[in-house]
Amino acid sequence: MKYEIIRTETKYEGWTRFLVVSVRSPDGALLEREIEDHGPAVAVLAYEPGRKAAILVRQFRAPAFFSLGQEHTLEAIAGMIDDKDSIAAAQREALEEVGLHLRALEYVATVWCSPGISTERITLFLAAYGPADRVATGGGVATEQENIEVVEMQLGELARLMDAGELVDMKTLVLVQALKLRHPELFVGD
Repeated sequence: MKYEIIRTETKYEGWTRFLVVSVRSPDGALLEREIEDHGPAVAVLAYEPGRKAAILVRQFRAPAFFSLGQEHTLEAIAGMIDDKDSIAAAQREALEEVGLHLRALEYVATVWCSPGISTERITLFLAAYGPADRVATGGGVATEQENIEVVEMQLGELARLMDAGELVDMKTLVLVQALKLRHPELFVGD
């Protein structure tokens, strides 16, 4: 016998959905679990190899503010996948959030963000860019009230934040570690 969903009840539906599912376990026990469901996402760490720099975003996050009073988080470019194409979504988000036209993306992984509560899986990429790829100012979509601040940072400083435990966004932490492992030469002499 396998796990089986017996019933799904929608408690709220908006940008995200909150569900309660009843699941029968292999031993026959009935379990109830809450689920936050908003679909797949993408994140990309854009970096300029020649200058050993990265472009990130700083923005208000209500959960971080509610939980710790932290007004802003420093993050890799990220957003929802609207059409099942993670590469197109990463390119769209890079243009909207930081004004970058990204061409080649290096796949890192597709991972669960918080599998105990959320259906969100995020596809992670690294992407090199050059000066000619800066085609707009970024800042996010005004109608979505993102209020994004574009932050350019030297990779050495980003690594120092990571090593000091001050890089607190999980997707960004993973991407910086991936960049450092795959392209260690970018962190030498900075």
